[in-house]
Amino acid sequence: MSAETEEWLNTMTLIGCTDKRGKAWHYRESAQGAEPNHYPGFIPVEDVLRRLFSWSPVEENLFRKITDSNGEVEFRAINNRKAIFRSDEPQSQDALGVFRDSYQPHPYDVWLIEVVAEILSKSLGISSAGLLKKGAVAWVEVSVPNNSKTPEGVVFRPNLLAGTSFDGTLVTTYIRTIGMTVCDNTMAANLNETTNQQLKVKHSKYSGLRIADAQAALELAEHTVEEFKDTVKQLCNITVSDAEFDAFLDAIAAIPEKSGRGATLAGTKRDVLTQLYDNDSRVHPWAGTAFGILQLDNTYRHHYTNVRGSDGGRAERNAENALNGKTTERDSEVLDILARIKGVESLLVAA
Repeated sequence: MSAETEEWLNTMTLIGCTDKRGKAWHYRESAQGAEPNHYPGFIPVEDVLRRLFSWSPVEENLFRKITDSNGEVEFRAINNRKAIFRSDEPQSQDALGVFRDSYQPHPYDVWLIEVVAEILSKSLGISSAGLLKKGAVAWVEVSVPNNSKTPEGVVFRPNLLAGTSFDGTLVTTYIRTIGMTVCDNTMAANLNETTNQQLKVKHSKYSGLRIADAQAALELAEHTVEEFKDTVKQLCNITVSDAEFDAFLDAIAAIPEKSGRGATLAGTKRDVLTQLYDNDSRVHPWAGTAFGILQLDNTYRHHYTNVRGSDGGRAERNAENALNGKTTERDSEVLDILARIKGVESLLVAA
């Protein structure tokens, strides 16, 4: 079950560049006197540090209760294990994570802010930042001030996404992504994978803060925009017939021969996908093309797949999938499925 609620998302996430990207789906007006979490432009680094990363990870020993033959009780430290707590919650018994001694926590202010600050310039700024799972996961997103638009009408923003965790779910990750403005979705910056898209650093005692490596992996050059425009152009030039669309539905939502819950779920999924494809402004403008199929599946995953727990779980799931590579993997899988349907090896040709 998700640890997040809409209240958490409206206080522990900061959303920038709303004059270009619009407000987040969970936005609500702040109470009188409360500090809003939406910014019309970039989010100041100082605000991220003050509002989100003002605490640090604290390492504590774990103890086992030992009772001797006389009934005397003693607590002994457990070898090779430690727990991570928040420094601003000294009375909390809820550990963010439990690890071996070799685990090295990566403080958010250092690994997310200091690294990001090294690549910020007049043309780059923080477009979002947040804490999830009660602070066990964090991210910072860097972007450009203006949206880009392809001739096919796709509005997007190139981003640099940095994230890490104290619960073991994420190694420290720096990754290039594309934000789809029309639907608040995330895609890979280059579905051809011809350039380095990410850098991952394990939480070990021997991991160093390689700012130069991070900068090289995350450099937001003009070719990032041009690469994605080329990808969109190629995919929009590939037609998808009604029969091929039906074959795609069969590939991702096949209806079992026997009636039952599985058949009902598959039928419901097909109905939602068809409705999006035929009518939704986030998908329909590109219906009948390979990009329309990619946008359909991506939009469905971001906004319609079931998430256990509160609505906040959707934001948590989407952020983690972007950082752990699942979003990119699924986008590539969709293109592979469509390529097989059309009987070709690949839909994309490297520029």
